[in-house]
Amino acid sequence: MAISEIIAALMLPGTERSARRARAFARDVLGEGHPSLPDVELCVNEAVANGVEHTRSGRGGRVTVMFSRAGDDLLVEVVDDGADGTRPELNDDPLAEHGRGLQIIDAIALEWGVRADGARTAVWMRFPGPPPQPV
Repeated sequence: MAISEIIAALMLPGTERSARRARAFARDVLGEGHPSLPDVELCVNEAVANGVEHTRSGRGGRVTVMFSRAGDDLLVEVVDDGADGTRPELNDDPLAEHGRGLQIIDAIALEWGVRADGARTAVWMRFPGPPPQPV
């Protein structure tokens, strides 16, 4: 997915409170009236919470939330500190104890994926625009 313009980014500590801060950041960047705001808030919450719980981010690290323009759509990335070479994978079992965060993202985002960023991991999600103006 080609990014044409980074709109805003925020680096947060790898703590549970960061999911709440990431939702507030999404509201600040998109504005209360943005049609994708509820979906973005939910998916950002899940991606940040997963990063804090399952990666080095939650052990004294950090997590970054970034909003970009991708054509007429909005691209959101949550980058964590990685988990010793493993990457998040979608668990298709609806009764599984773990893996519901990616199931939620899969159901809501137009498109999503995972990419390596060095030792870090980025979960990217695409949502309908309009992309906000740079902050």
